[in-house]
Amino acid sequence: MKAPTGGPRWEIARGDAGYPEALLRADKPPERLYVIGDPAALEEGLAIVGARKATPYGAGCARRFARMAAERGVVVISGGARGCDGAAHEAALAAGGRTVAFLGGGPDVAYPSEHAGLFQRIVDGGGALVSEHPWGTAPLPWMFRNRNRLIAALARTTLIVEAGLPSGTFSTADYALTASRDVLVVPGAITAASSRGANRLLYQGATPVVDDDSFSDALFSLFGCLKQQEAPAGKGKGAAARAKAPTCPIAAALAVEPLSMESLLGIAAHNCGNEDPRTWLAVRLAEAEAAGTAARYPDGTWGPLG
Repeated sequence: MKAPTGGPRWEIARGDAGYPEALLRADKPPERLYVIGDPAALEEGLAIVGARKATPYGAGCARRFARMAAERGVVVISGGARGCDGAAHEAALAAGGRTVAFLGGGPDVAYPSEHAGLFQRIVDGGGALVSEHPWGTAPLPWMFRNRNRLIAALARTTLIVEAGLPSGTFSTADYALTASRDVLVVPGAITAASSRGANRLLYQGATPVVDDDSFSDALFSLFGCLKQQEAPAGKGKGAAARAKAPTCPIAAALAVEPLSMESLLGIAAHNCGNEDPRTWLAVRLAEAEAAGTAARYPDGTWGPLG
């Protein structure tokens, strides 16, 4: 397992001046933290967590909302895992923000190994890698669920962008609620297994994030962040023209939920006129993919990109 190539290392004991007060909310607060990077980054921020085997929709939402938070100066916290976690860290860095990764093993043990470069960029970008386990500790499966309680405790609120049922992501939400923290959830299609946990949280009373405005409102309520202008002055004419453009029935259907090729061919047959349905569909899917509004999922279905 490759370790990050550099950065200051710290050991912060419970009771020390630099120990984050928010972690005292956690179940069994760590007696000691092991940190690479800037300990000042361990402030109450926004946790963004989701599935490791993320769909394009889940990864896209993680990137979208991490970018929005980072642009407003909110530290983005996650677990450094594949999928939604990695997407959130990357987007925060791309926006010039700070991000914190709680690792399952020691903070100097890069897991997954392909994220070694990402972990180094987190440190170089003013963020931190942190763990309750000492240097050189190899991660074991039980450690990942335990570290979820620290993600939830440090974050002022946790945003669930995609979660199956059961899942580690769902457990992070449980820890957040136990620590009296807010939980925000991005809804998913009721037919998608990858969104069963997220939708269950909504049913249980979590706050839904249904668009950029609802997320901006949540950031303002929790962090005092003002909304940013979404379109620069002078661009209104183009935006209006796009708003008036007719919506392709394929794009409209995929914006709602993932669909199989069989379902998409059924929609095509009703809308292609005299054209061959398969040819008509192939063109529309290519257009949607090029526009960044839809993508093919690993199971062969097509769905929203986020």
